[in-house]
Amino acid sequence: MGKKLIPVGLVAVLAVGCASQFTNLTPLQQLRNQNNFYPVEVAFKTRQQTIRWDTIEPYVVVGTNFYRMERTPQMHNRWETLLPVPPGTNVIRYRYRFDFECSGFGGRKKDSAISPEYTLRIIDAQ
Repeated sequence: MGKKLIPVGLVAVLAVGCASQFTNLTPLQQLRNQNNFYPVEVAFKTRQQTIRWDTIEPYVVVGTNFYRMERTPQMHNRWETLLPVPPGTNVIRYRYRFDFECSGFGGRKKDSAISPEYTLRIIDAQ
């Protein structure tokens, strides 16, 4: 019986070992501005040792729209972009998606990580 539990335990350890963590650095609310672009920023951490950091392609995902992010200067694990929000919109829901390659047996493999959903509230100045 004990020998049958070893593979199940190993799978659980491997699944936890590949966990990615997103830290949303964007304020939960921002004042409405005239150009309708709002800065969003995220920090990405992972315990996945095979990730090829030079292949990361980060995006902010709003519905079916993908907005490319750029690495924050002088930071190795932070990315930022300006998110367009239509005039009159007060709430926008978004996620971060990171596409990347991992080293593995037989060469590189494509993988991705998706954050939980975040909400940005746009507040009108009073």
